[in-house]
Amino acid sequence: MSGCAAAAGGRARAPRLRLAGMLSGGGRTLLNLLDAIDSGRLSATVDLAIASRPSAPGIERVRARGVRVEIVPVRDPRDAAAEAAAHDAVDRLLDSAAPDLVCLCGWLRWVRVAPHRRHRMVNIHPSLLPDFGGPGMHGDRVHAAVLAAGRRHSGCTVHLVDEHYDQGPVLLRRSCPVLPDDTVASLAARVFRQECLAYPEALRLYERGVLVPGAAPARGPERRCGGAGAAEITR
Repeated sequence: MSGCAAAAGGRARAPRLRLAGMLSGGGRTLLNLLDAIDSGRLSATVDLAIASRPSAPGIERVRARGVRVEIVPVRDPRDAAAEAAAHDAVDRLLDSAAPDLVCLCGWLRWVRVAPHRRHRMVNIHPSLLPDFGGPGMHGDRVHAAVLAAGRRHSGCTVHLVDEHYDQGPVLLRRSCPVLPDDTVASLAARVFRQECLAYPEALRLYERGVLVPGAAPARGPERRCGGAGAAEITR
């Protein structure tokens, strides 16, 4: 398991949501969702994963969990024809799998959102958007920027995907403190613990219709989580 399987939650109903995941690296975000499914905390299946790098360690990790993985690399992103062909290949794979939702799980490239998938693609970002988002802001770069800015809180954001990096409507945020002696590694670990809770929670709420796709972001109620973090749902 990915290390997030111990998060609290009750047994879920029979699978309803059909998911596809998209990854570029180690795959731990998708593994977290698989852990949530296996433990009964998320009523879903993952029918397809797409990787953007043939060398991504997550490919074999996700395959070992029984998920079909397809690789759609772009050798040179400056080649417009190759980039368009890669987007076409991703669209064909997603159309064939026909998931209810596409989950970006550490996908480090711009993604084209087909009209019929608008409001059906979600992402999780390791900061409290809109702060510390945008092109090039991912992984340790985000946490380093939070520390450099002297912020006292950080966290993660689950949001719908649109044509702009990290600007789609927010579905859910979870926050955590930034401690005086934090390093990039210690802050990243604390934020990821919140990610392990936030992504499955957002998908559960989406499946239940609590989160309305396409709704304009609005600040919602904040829920305290045992002092370790807080969840804020936007409707």
